[in-house]
Amino acid sequence: MEVFGIIGMSFGIIGMTFGIIAFTKQMKLEKHLKESGVVEKDYK
Repeated sequence: MEVFGIIGMSFGIIGMTFGIIAFTKQMKLEKHLKESGVVEKDYK
């Protein structure tokens, strides 16, 4: 039954990595849109 723990931990690490990557890409996009004037500077 330890296999399920290993599988769960692997999916957790993959999910956390994906979340961090998605968050940084979202922050870069938001910064670019603010600089180009598409979104107001005081957005969020």
